[in-house]
Amino acid sequence: MNKITCALFAVTLLFSTIAIADDADHSDHSTESPTETKKYYVGDIKKAMTDYIEDEIDENGIFLIKDEKTGEILDLKFVKIHDPVRVINSNTYFACTDFHVADNPKKLYDLDFWMHPETGELKIFKSKIHKEPRKSLIYGWYKLPRYTFVDDKIIPLY
Repeated sequence: MNKITCALFAVTLLFSTIAIADDADHSDHSTESPTETKKYYVGDIKKAMTDYIEDEIDENGIFLIKDEKTGEILDLKFVKIHDPVRVINSNTYFACTDFHVADNPKKLYDLDFWMHPETGELKIFKSKIHKEPRKSLIYGWYKLPRYTFVDDKIIPLY
């Protein structure tokens, strides 16, 4: 073997040894629980939302939510999950959805949902009406926002 080949062999052997030692350190001495280390992706967030909605709707497809502004219980039907869903921080995930009033598909509510991992699954821990239906003589039905976000914090608009 010439000097270059020997040097390359030595470097390869050294890095292989370091990689094996590094893997052993992570697997043998990890103190994190599986829910702390698991990463959740778009599909996981959307599945958690879909599962939650399916569990909450009745046999007629009605989703009930209390309007915290009016105190009214709203009968809504699911329309869609907005893209993109988001990761807010290492433990909080977010999805925005559209639901329409059960007897009027043009009256849309925008509902926001926050979730975090529990026993290896994402679970909804907070929901809020983000936008409510309003009617304009010129444009018809539209969604009026109740709040906005600044650095992932809710800022009321009225």
